[in-house]
Amino acid sequence: MSRTRLATVLVAVVLLVAGCGNAGSPIDPAPVGAVQVPTPANVGGADKTNTGADSANCDTRSLAPSPGIPPGSTMAAIRQRGRLIAGVDQTTYLFGFLNPANGQLEGFDIEMVKQLASAIFGSWEGHVQWTTIPSSQRENVLRTHAVDLVVRTYSINCTRLKDVDFSATYYVAGQRVLAPRNSGITGLSDLGGKKVCATRSSTSLGAIQAAPSKPVPVSVDNWSDCLVLLQQGQVDAISTDDVILAGMAKQDPNVAVVGERFTQENYGIGIPKGQQDMVRFVNSVLENVRNNGAWQRNYNTWIAPMLGPAGPPSVSYQ
Repeated sequence: MSRTRLATVLVAVVLLVAGCGNAGSPIDPAPVGAVQVPTPANVGGADKTNTGADSANCDTRSLAPSPGIPPGSTMAAIRQRGRLIAGVDQTTYLFGFLNPANGQLEGFDIEMVKQLASAIFGSWEGHVQWTTIPSSQRENVLRTHAVDLVVRTYSINCTRLKDVDFSATYYVAGQRVLAPRNSGITGLSDLGGKKVCATRSSTSLGAIQAAPSKPVPVSVDNWSDCLVLLQQGQVDAISTDDVILAGMAKQDPNVAVVGERFTQENYGIGIPKGQQDMVRFVNSVLENVRNNGAWQRNYNTWIAPMLGPAGPPSVSYQ
């Protein structure tokens, strides 16, 4: 994506957040969230809370599915309210982004929200309140109940499970590197002493901080900010999940995804801590999405053209 086009997208985002959203399905900024000018911040030692390295130290499996919306349940309260409040991204192409051509949120994660809302209301249209949030605020908006759930390329790990609950895995990604073509960069091992961008409070940032090659991590609020910094030459590379990088490479032909995966990121839907009924309900919807072909259609539309064929992840429950 050219800088001019990206600027157009960001302007469209600001206008839509200001109140030009789809009638009945407004796009609201989170209480802390607004589109910000990229301001790189060098960070220090490894942030152990975000490395994902503790994933083997607890049971990350989710609760068994339970369909239905019984009286008094979390889902019944959402139905009574008339809308599902979903924390999503608006800057990550392929997963959650604002299409400037039609002013609509689109992507793999956005379709997952629509499936969940349809399971509660019969149709998602007019029943979703989209709340756009940066990566760093995912736990906060769940802890404060500013949203009902977060669907935002959200990796499951033990540290996060202390603060929020997760659905079963609905997508499996892995961290790689995005660098300018002809830069000579072939992976994380080539980035010693070089500036590498990731978003704040992401598992990707922790992996960069912990890398033996000792790159210099730079943190921003959104992945689109990283792409701007790379295009401006303020960072040497970006490192995060391959599917996010694939979206950037699709936008800008001057960059390429390089190297092998060096992490496994299991994406789950974040739910406020203690809402076991909601966790089980969401898992029942995800089971249906896997079994009725909706997951595959969603993948084929958004991800397959960039990463090739794949099927839904297998899951097990507690």
